[in-house]
Amino acid sequence: MSSVTPHPNDGSDISYIGLSKNNIFGQLPTIVSNLRSIKFLDLSYDNLNGPIPNWLSQLEHLQELYLNDNTFTGPIPPSLGNLSSLIELNLNDNNFNGSLPSNIGKLVNLKSLGVAANSLTGTEIVSQTIFVSLSNLKRLALGSQASQTFDFDAEWVPPFQLERCYLAYISPKLPLCKCDLLNLYNNSLFGSLSPLLCNKTKERSKLEYLDVSSNNLSGGLTDCWMHWKSLLHVDLGDNNLIGEIPQSMGLLSDLFSLHLNNNKMFGKVSMSLKNCQKLWILDLGGNKFSGGIPYWTGYSIKILLLRSNEFSGNIPPQICHFNSIQVLDFANNKLSGSIPNCLHNITSMASDHVTFDFFFIRIYVIDRMMIFGIDTILPVKGNELAYQQNLFYLVDLSSNNLSGTIPSEIYKLNRLQSLNLSHNQLLGMIPQEIDNLHQLEPIDLSSNLLFEEIPRSISGLSFLGNLNLSYNNFMGRIPSGIQLQSFTNLSYIGNPNLCGPPLTKKCTQVDKSDNIKPKGEDNDDEEDESEVHWWSWFYMGMGIGFGTGFWVVVGSIFFNRTCRHAYFRFLDHLYVIVIIKMNRARS
Repeated sequence: MSSVTPHPNDGSDISYIGLSKNNIFGQLPTIVSNLRSIKFLDLSYDNLNGPIPNWLSQLEHLQELYLNDNTFTGPIPPSLGNLSSLIELNLNDNNFNGSLPSNIGKLVNLKSLGVAANSLTGTEIVSQTIFVSLSNLKRLALGSQASQTFDFDAEWVPPFQLERCYLAYISPKLPLCKCDLLNLYNNSLFGSLSPLLCNKTKERSKLEYLDVSSNNLSGGLTDCWMHWKSLLHVDLGDNNLIGEIPQSMGLLSDLFSLHLNNNKMFGKVSMSLKNCQKLWILDLGGNKFSGGIPYWTGYSIKILLLRSNEFSGNIPPQICHFNSIQVLDFANNKLSGSIPNCLHNITSMASDHVTFDFFFIRIYVIDRMMIFGIDTILPVKGNELAYQQNLFYLVDLSSNNLSGTIPSEIYKLNRLQSLNLSHNQLLGMIPQEIDNLHQLEPIDLSSNLLFEEIPRSISGLSFLGNLNLSYNNFMGRIPSGIQLQSFTNLSYIGNPNLCGPPLTKKCTQVDKSDNIKPKGEDNDDEEDESEVHWWSWFYMGMGIGFGTGFWVVVGSIFFNRTCRHAYFRFLDHLYVIVIIKMNRARS
């Protein structure tokens, strides 16, 4: 829908308009100004732009206003404070600038206020005076990436009790709330977690969502998690936390996702986490955890990120029973031994019949106020990318000390979309069956000890967007194909016996691999090749058969006494017969 068409009458009797996600663009339609009885107006997730007009404040009966996720610009008009009946106001995710108007504090009936993810700056410090009359407030979303100062007295007791609280990119001088959702992402918080977690109150014990990531928190995790058994999501990533995972964290039996990435934690992963049987996401990357891979994390795990730690030993075969796993990232550790040959038992990657189809997992808040996403950073194509709203299946075992051959079972993971085995000591050849991984986008096998020819079937990977086979011992001609030649020489360098485009080294003779056609491709010379190969094998078999028969007979004569005597008796008998025949012929 590109625009809002005026109604034949004046629209004075319309009380509800819901046009969310209708691709409406342009400025806020002036026809709305005639809807004097409107109580509910939802134009969220459209493409509306421009400033909010002042006539909007004339809709005195308006109770719920949702303009979030558009591209509105300019300041938030102070006249919105005249909407005395307003209960819900959501202006999140726009391009508003300027200050948060103090007139918002006049909306005494307001239960939900969202002005987060804008460009609000302003010269005034936003203080508690705006909120002093908002005694009904239950849901609050504040903060933007621009420099805005929120200053709350630490001793101030707010007149409201928040149920859901999103406070990002703002100062830490905010009162704690009795929430089931608390997001303090990127708030320059410092010090220990103890004041937040260990001062248990009955009201705060219902907390379900906790995000204090990207702050300057330090010290240990504290062992007070027994007070927060309702937690579903915990994100403590990107801080300066140290120490081990406390035992009490294993009491979070309903925990859905746990992010402790990019801290300074160490020691073995606490086995108490095996009690978190509902855990889908475990991100421990970027720490100094040691010991063996925690294979007891529960078979419901879907995303297991252990990269950039100090895990050692073999990869346990128990991971082959993680039938729900979608992302397996053990990169940059000290793992050794071979890759388990049971990976094809991971049905989520090997089967086309699975019940879950979403890599990007969101926690949806029941009300219309806020939607929080759990974004997981994945190392793909040489970069760390946040994959959102995309199904993704990834195996990354790079930068370890793995040895042996790449197990053929790994080529049965036909749902796999990213494979990185680089910087190990793997040897052997790439089999023709690699084209079974038909959904592969990036594949990195660089810096190993792989050899033989690059299989022609690799050109059948139609989604392949990044290929790195550099610094191995591959030989022969690089298989021809539009996609393979589209990669630069960086994909193949470090293989001195490789030739052909895109390398500058020319091939001196026709490489065998050029005669091998990928699956499904017509081959006009197939019958001729088969006949030539048949005769080649025939003559080779004759030579081998003659030699074998000759040495069987001669070997028996020279090395077996009985056979040798029998042989010479046979010759004597044959000699006598020949002489008799010759004498008879003469007579």
